[in-house]
Amino acid sequence: MNELLVLRALGLGDLLAGVPALRGLRRRFPRHRLVLAAPRAVGEFLARRGVVDEVLVTHDLEPLPHSTPGHLAVDLHGRGHASRDVLAATAPADLLGFATDGYPGPAWVRHEHEVARWCRLVAAWGADCGPEDLRLRPRGPVADGPVVVHPGAAFPSRRWPVERWAAVVRAHVADGLQVVVTGTADEADLGRHLARAGAVDRCGASSLEDLADLVAGARLVLSGDTGTAHLATAYAVPSVVLFGPTPPAWWGPAIDPDRHAVLWHGDPAARDYVGDPHGAAVDPTLARTGVAEVLAASEALLGTSLSA
Repeated sequence: MNELLVLRALGLGDLLAGVPALRGLRRRFPRHRLVLAAPRAVGEFLARRGVVDEVLVTHDLEPLPHSTPGHLAVDLHGRGHASRDVLAATAPADLLGFATDGYPGPAWVRHEHEVARWCRLVAAWGADCGPEDLRLRPRGPVADGPVVVHPGAAFPSRRWPVERWAAVVRAHVADGLQVVVTGTADEADLGRHLARAGAVDRCGASSLEDLADLVAGARLVLSGDTGTAHLATAYAVPSVVLFGPTPPAWWGPAIDPDRHAVLWHGDPAARDYVGDPHGAAVDPTLARTGVAEVLAASEALLGTSLSA
């Protein structure tokens, strides 16, 4: 069987945002085996859902252990020469990516939604895809499970202050709702803090499959701009997403606007309005989001009034 090798060695949110492009490639090349070069957990998560056929486990931009030259290759990882070089070293018959450093391809557009960006790239090879391809299940009724709060993020600039999350948790618990806080083992201190506010602490206790099941059965997800927010989009679960250094026009929910509330205090009219997503302190734009507006957004989605 012919092979189509796709590189996207990134995290959960990045991989979920790339699902439409992967599905577009699947439709365009139905006779090819679709191999995704990605971290194991996220790659296998997508393979189990039939998005890809196989996972070539890799991290960052390591050389790929690939030994079947003559395949097709697609760079869904980035726009630089480093990712393109990794794929070129596998000796593909053809290689698609954005134009960079001697490699041809479509032009990179800075102010573009992540989903639209990669769909535009694969359209250069005739692939047809769009935001509806984000779904991991058909849209259905909202579940009656817990409220899921995901307070953490990969970098401090994207972490809303935990004291504010605690106030949000207390308001939901006071209304009789079960609140479950999720996160990695490294975020155990956040879990303990919110447990004191009445949440069930699941930080470090859930696999990716467990997290997906929890989100899929939730009545509401509250989080920053993280992979958990992208899971809520994929499962059509109502969500309130707090944005800071990166605007929602780039990474926000691209479908079901009636089920997702986006809170952001940036200036979309500014030419370069993006902060540092890898910053060591909470981004000023994110810090301008207040507890009251998070509760108001939650109330609108839940159809109830919460105690402030």
